[in-house]
Amino acid sequence: MPQILTERAPAKINLTLHITGRRADGFHTLESLVAFSRGGDIVTLAPGKPLALSVEGPSAAAAGRVEDNLILRAARHFSERFAAANLGAFHLVKRLPVAAGIGGGSSDAAAALRLLARANALSFDDPRLMEAAKATGADVPVCLARRARMMRGIGDELGPSLAIPPIIALLVNPGVAVETKKVFARLNIAPGAAAGFGAHPKIDPRADADVMIAALCKGRNDMEQAACLLAPVIGDVLAILAAAPGCRLARMSGSGATCFALFTGCRPAARARKSILRAHPDWWTKICALS
Repeated sequence: MPQILTERAPAKINLTLHITGRRADGFHTLESLVAFSRGGDIVTLAPGKPLALSVEGPSAAAAGRVEDNLILRAARHFSERFAAANLGAFHLVKRLPVAAGIGGGSSDAAAALRLLARANALSFDDPRLMEAAKATGADVPVCLARRARMMRGIGDELGPSLAIPPIIALLVNPGVAVETKKVFARLNIAPGAAAGFGAHPKIDPRADADVMIAALCKGRNDMEQAACLLAPVIGDVLAILAAAPGCRLARMSGSGATCFALFTGCRPAARARKSILRAHPDWWTKICALS
């Protein structure tokens, strides 16, 4: 029996997200400090079997058609660059909410690429692996290493990994899917134009959690207002999180609808989660350490 390989596909959280403009080809450019949770989806691979994907888990039904899944797209881009490589049968345990602004599908695809690299004894530093990630989707490259860093451009320009201090976060998703394309459309930035929303704050990765959060408070998510217009419940989530005792910062991640609150301890985050679930038992919540 072939050995089953396993990779974790964590949530990608945009601690900041500054839109810097829009290219002539229509793609928006950004500056964003991203960090990753320590839990999320689970992707496994049975090497040597025909390429296939099965999906289970609480968010499996919302993940769409299996044949459209980014895991299979990533595997095909991998095979184009490693013609003699073995593929295999993937299995995805989908726990993260879908179309939620936390890069779940991109993180799944990145996990699949790491699994294929392991199955074929390839280095994660092989540039063809990053090429496959870029071909799969804009957020897949930053998810490949699962480390905090700045990302720029359309997500293809990655800064060095940052050893930021672990920050306690409460993630909340109200169960509303938000289409990224519609949020960008609300920004109404003409192709070839600069956004001019303001410079990104300086982030010192050597700072402790208190100083780091204070610096993050000077940043923004430029997609937040547009997303709230499309899904007003996001504003409700942000208001509830901001009012939670001990919350240092409440912000939306990506294009929404997942929002996060940053705390300097687990207990106030746990109390906030308990209070939210009491009032909104159908909302998805997760306490995690971002790093």
